[in-house]
Amino acid sequence: MVPSRRRNLRGSNKTSPVGARRVAAVGIQGSHHRALYLPLILTVVLVILVYSPRVLGHVILAQSFLVAALLLLVWQFWLFVKVSQANLTPSFKIELRPQHYIQAMVQSSVFFYWGWYWPPVYGMAWIMLGQLVFAYAFDILLSWSRGKKYILGFGPFPIILSTNLFLWFKDDWFYLQFLMIAVGFLGKEFVRWSRGGRSVHIFNPSAFSLGLFSIGLLVAGATDISWGQQIASTLSLAPNIYLFLFSVGLVVMYFFSITLIAGSAAATLFILSAIYSGWSGVPYFVDSEIPTAVFLGLLLLVTDPSTSPRSQLGKIFFGCFYGLGVFGLYSFLGFVGVPTFYDKLLCVPLLNLSVEKIDKLASHVVERVHSNFSAVESLDLRKNGFHMVLWVMLFLAMSAMGKTDAQHTGDSIPFWEETCESGNRKACQRLLELEKTYCADNSGWACNELGIHFSDDILASADPQLASTYFSRACQVRFQAACLNLISSGALRRASPKIIDLRLVLREGGRNLLDMSEDDLYSRACDHGWQFACDKRLGP
Repeated sequence: MVPSRRRNLRGSNKTSPVGARRVAAVGIQGSHHRALYLPLILTVVLVILVYSPRVLGHVILAQSFLVAALLLLVWQFWLFVKVSQANLTPSFKIELRPQHYIQAMVQSSVFFYWGWYWPPVYGMAWIMLGQLVFAYAFDILLSWSRGKKYILGFGPFPIILSTNLFLWFKDDWFYLQFLMIAVGFLGKEFVRWSRGGRSVHIFNPSAFSLGLFSIGLLVAGATDISWGQQIASTLSLAPNIYLFLFSVGLVVMYFFSITLIAGSAAATLFILSAIYSGWSGVPYFVDSEIPTAVFLGLLLLVTDPSTSPRSQLGKIFFGCFYGLGVFGLYSFLGFVGVPTFYDKLLCVPLLNLSVEKIDKLASHVVERVHSNFSAVESLDLRKNGFHMVLWVMLFLAMSAMGKTDAQHTGDSIPFWEETCESGNRKACQRLLELEKTYCADNSGWACNELGIHFSDDILASADPQLASTYFSRACQVRFQAACLNLISSGALRRASPKIIDLRLVLREGGRNLLDMSEDDLYSRACDHGWQFACDKRLGP
């Protein structure tokens, strides 16, 4: 028998105030279907976004939006029938949590700064808005379908923004983006455990879906259907990107005490990179000590307060394990011949799953230290302000050593040439990779060098047809030595890079140097080790 008085989906459901700042609470009373207008309005907005120029201009992208909206409508119809039959009242309460809106503001600032130097980011604005609308509707319907009161706030913002900081699917495959978002929220709702007497989600929602879909792309060999590689490589187009990320990261560190995680991860990567470089003679990450995308990950992905350790030493272990994981995965992924940008994504879910064990390990270590060194117990090193000072000192030290935004050893073509000539095979492989990249950007010098490499059977296996292709490409952009190599059967000719080549090969991971004067180009080329440029700068 159904009571005549309507109930909430779970009348006794309460939300713990821990970690939240409650601004307002609103319950929807009255007709049982009135609250369903909220996801319905969101679904209508999703349909309206189809008519934005960015979405309407691509058929499959528009279809992805429409199918997502249709599925939401079907779900709402089912929920309407359910609450009507059970005489239930869906409800929500407004709760604005600092960890959500502060993270969202920090992540948004990254998009604004990065997009200023890489326009496709701004081109994704309408699409990201669509993802956000879908996320809200999906999360609301999931909560009500589970018989819960929905907590309306900024929760979906950091999930969507964090996801888009690392992976987008291309337009022809964009329906997978909606699926990835859905998987993240499903993981947050269903994959849970009891921690501190509360039922909490195990995984960082965005890291969970990013990790799963990264594995799927790797197994399917389908990285090209995403923008993952481009996202990882274009962050460095923004000048002083390390300083910018460091600055916005301080905001998150101040409010949520995650300094130990980010700092220990950065320190681990920096130390391991230095050890490897000293041993092998070449940088581990090729053109940086910590790649910009990894630096972003250790500041804004792995540091989710809800899915990381709570103890101070546990946070240090967590960050160190992240650094070790990224370091090892970079080598492993490169060894098996797949893109290495997945390194920062694959280890986060495993670390989330290990949080309790990490806290137990930290507790055991602390007990042992206190029992053997009683004086340590009197030291209070738990202040986040102290941790932030240490982090600032570490970053300043890295910057002073030229390991952040300054010119890096790996930016110099002459460095790779000299190291390759000394017999370092990794340097030779990197030299070929760089020249292929610059040749693809129409550097006649780089294409001519590749033609020589594929002719002389030293750095690469001889391939006369491929060599001729590279010479032809270089000749098309009027690199004279390449034209002579095409028609001559004698000794192959080399020549110094032209000004247009220098605008490409001296960019240090940033934008092409189209506005730099010739004098400044020669000065930078000399700093990179190009002797001809030093001679030009000195003059007759």
